[in-house]
Amino acid sequence: MSFTDWVKRNVTEARDALNKEVTKFKSKDLLEAVVAGCAMVAYADGSVSAAEKQKMMGYLRSSEQLQVFDQNDVIKLFQKYVEKFEFDSTIGTGEVMQAVGKFRGKPQAQLVIRVCCAIGSADGDFDDSERAVVRRMCSEIGLNPADFDL
Repeated sequence: MSFTDWVKRNVTEARDALNKEVTKFKSKDLLEAVVAGCAMVAYADGSVSAAEKQKMMGYLRSSEQLQVFDQNDVIKLFQKYVEKFEFDSTIGTGEVMQAVGKFRGKPQAQLVIRVCCAIGSADGDFDDSERAVVRRMCSEIGLNPADFDL
């Protein structure tokens, strides 16, 4: 390998690594909102199903903005929110609303709600308790629940 090829390869690798870190930085709040919202929807009926977890992880793996995050970190973040609900649902709800609320008036707000709706229906039954928490998130970020058939 020539010196020029070596330089090109290293510059390309450095640029790709930097782009990945920039994407992580820009998308951290979005990751937090999506995972927090998913935890709230999944826990709405009192239990978190494997189908709900798998649906969330599948979405995150396919999302251009969010696939840069390590799956183990995402699982830890999801578990953190579930534990907040297990400890006290009021505290859990408050923390989720804080994470989701950062997207009030932003285009990503619809994405957060759509992913939460998908998680709610992941186990085949988007029940009233799950719909109610998604409606609450809609109110928090200024979206009309009717736009999502809620």
